[in-house]
Amino acid sequence: MTSGHRDKMCDVSAYLMLLAPSANHVYAAETATLAAAELAVTSPDLGAAVERRVAGVDYLAFEADDLDPRKIAAQSSVLALFERASEQAALFGSEPAADVPTTSPSEVLLRPIELPRSDVLDDDLVTIPKYRGKTNELFTRLLLHVTLSQVTTRRGTAAAGRDAPTGHDQTRRQFDVLDPLAGRGTTLLTAWTAGHNAYGVELDTSAFEQFAGFLKTYLRRKRLKHTAEVTTVRRNGRMMGQRLDATARPGEQTRGHRAVPDAPQLAMTMFTGDTRDAAVLFGKRKFDAIVTDAPYGVVHGATDVRRAPRENRAPRENGKRGSAGHPTGHRPGGDRDRSPATLLADAIPVWAGQLRAGGALGLSWNTYGLSREDLAAICTDAGLEVRNDGPWLQFAHRVDSSIKRDLMVAVKPARLVS
Repeated sequence: MTSGHRDKMCDVSAYLMLLAPSANHVYAAETATLAAAELAVTSPDLGAAVERRVAGVDYLAFEADDLDPRKIAAQSSVLALFERASEQAALFGSEPAADVPTTSPSEVLLRPIELPRSDVLDDDLVTIPKYRGKTNELFTRLLLHVTLSQVTTRRGTAAAGRDAPTGHDQTRRQFDVLDPLAGRGTTLLTAWTAGHNAYGVELDTSAFEQFAGFLKTYLRRKRLKHTAEVTTVRRNGRMMGQRLDATARPGEQTRGHRAVPDAPQLAMTMFTGDTRDAAVLFGKRKFDAIVTDAPYGVVHGATDVRRAPRENRAPRENGKRGSAGHPTGHRPGGDRDRSPATLLADAIPVWAGQLRAGGALGLSWNTYGLSREDLAAICTDAGLEVRNDGPWLQFAHRVDSSIKRDLMVAVKPARLVS
């Protein structure tokens, strides 16, 4: 390496980010690639991240002129961060290699960087629930993070201060996040953990009840200041479904809970119902972000659920949701159509109307059932601007032989009036 390149490298600081292990071996194989894309999307001011191996341990290496530790703490897969000694500028390089380079531990001096706490609730809120078909928690966190990074709505913020060690402004932004295909609430719980208000719609009443039961038990056992109540939704004297309303105040001290500094009060509302009726259920309420894991459509074919009696509707299973929440995409009582494309074509215009100006829609889906081009067209037709270049094209990964998952983020232009 030339001395000129080494001098250029010494002008900036270099860092190694240690990635958290994943219990899912398929996702673990993709973690570094996904983490690099997440870093590029949420912190474009940093240098390109590349894999590096030190003493048999894999890291992401990147460079920064002025690192904000809070941005790194918010990354979905970060476990720890280290700064490389300045005299070692030539060791890591800035270009990715075909094979992950290995650096001798005797050549490496790393200084640990303390990362501030980014969550307002313990991560066991998300990790305790175990059930077949649950979306990977790290991926849910990634999807939420990259979606919120594109939000430019005018929202109030918590108290801002000054971080003495870094000199960066400390501002915790709180958003309203909707998951219109909520399932058993992984996205809702992830949003709460990160300090955001969470809202959801779920067709499967069994999933709704299991989620409500878990949340009530968790809040009570953690001794958090909270409220949680399930009520019946009635219209014209008829029962239309159920509604969960909950709040939590992690910033308040209790006998069994240590207050989290500057943590906002959290709100949650979840309805049972069809996602295509989300705007009816929430009325005039608008959201900063809509984040959801779309139907995978592993079994094809669907019919119109709104033609079928509620008692005939099949429950969801294995996370392989068909149209409007059905595992097989089979909607009794009507003609077959395609799933999940039909569901998304029906639902995305509804969801787009629920976004505030500057809000963002982030969804993951199975590319074997719907191409990226077709999904982008659905979003564009709904008046959204799709993020469809650079690192946004690096999130696709295999889940199993029938599912290749990707994510798409589309933004409601700020010039539109919500």
